Amino acid sequence: MALMTSPLTKSKPCLFLPFTHAKKLGSPPAILLNYGHYNPKFLPLTTNKCKKEKLSSLLDASNKNYSSTKKALQVVADAGNAPLSEAEPRNLGKIFLSDVVVRRRRQVFWGRKWNSSDIANAAIVSSVHFLSLFAPFYFTWPAFWVALGIGIVTGLLGITLSFHRNLSHRSFKLPKWLEYFFAYCGVQALQRDPIFWVSTHRHHHQFCDSERDPHSPTEGFWFSHITWLFDNNYITEKCGGPNNVGDLEKQPFYKFMQNTYFLHPIALGVLLYAVGGFPYLVWGMGVRTVLALHFTWLVNSASHLWGKRAWNTGDLSRNNLWLALLTFGEGWHNNHHAFEYSARHGLEWWQIDMTWYVVRFLQAIGLATDVKLPSEVQKQRMAFNN
Repeated sequence: MALMTSPLTKSKPCLFLPFTHAKKLGSPPAILLNYGHYNPKFLPLTTNKCKKEKLSSLLDASNKNYSSTKKALQVVADAGNAPLSEAEPRNLGKIFLSDVVVRRRRQVFWGRKWNSSDIANAAIVSSVHFLSLFAPFYFTWPAFWVALGIGIVTGLLGITLSFHRNLSHRSFKLPKWLEYFFAYCGVQALQRDPIFWVSTHRHHHQFCDSERDPHSPTEGFWFSHITWLFDNNYITEKCGGPNNVGDLEKQPFYKFMQNTYFLHPIALGVLLYAVGGFPYLVWGMGVRTVLALHFTWLVNSASHLWGKRAWNTGDLSRNNLWLALLTFGEGWHNNHHAFEYSARHGLEWWQIDMTWYVVRFLQAIGLATDVKLPSEVQKQRMAFNN
């Protein structure tokens, strides 16, 4: 796992760190020393006796201050955010077939004030679901293939490759023209503009499955899956707003996408209707969008509830084969949380990761550079202990 190429502006500290012992599940323990969530420093184990003694003394000193350091980070994080308005967390039972306990339930639809963003999000999500209901009555093979093609371009190139691995984690570099093209593909996935998407995802990693996580399943399955999108004020209350995307906000392209976001999917819908009529609109904007939305949302919900954990990451992330197949490799979520800056999520040969294959192709033709990968040595040292 490599460092971010540029620090995130006004980034708040991660509540799980800075000092954590680390090991892979079922492997001998190793040591991880982390000074900040977006600026990790990994201390390698060594066979040199002198260096071992230095490392041991450093860790002893850090462990003595661990409680006070973590408490100080909590104070700083809480000071930068308003206290959550909900009642104190409590045990509300486990989610079906999962060991995850719900500790807070947010009343999203009733008993709160809806702002214009909440209404717009709910209207768009409802509209594409309603449009997809016409799919059985307007099925044509051309419409199906158009929907499949747009789904691959917007989902694989737009969301997983661009929004997630390139923009959120800076796992590799692309020429600006190609970075912007892939990001525009992501805009057409109807998952909001790059600044919103990246900010939310960085907050998710920073506060993963804590009280500040934008969409943790500890507030219930449906909240982590979809309803968090309809309560922008609550997300701001938890995370403090989009203050971690200075690297995107200083680029005019991303500000333009933020200010004109809704116009671009509308233009695509008009184009599809002009080319293929109502069947193209139903399948290209309805069915395609609904499936892509739910596949992405399942990474937020299902990948923190069901599956296997290869790494002790200090959160609820899991690896899930069926979801990896649906999301071009994003289902290897526990791997991702262990190596969040890595461009590769499927770490084993059998873990299919289509996004990684595309990155490798771009690297082979010279379009992707500085591709970040966990080395074989790091794989044995970089998973968080309980």
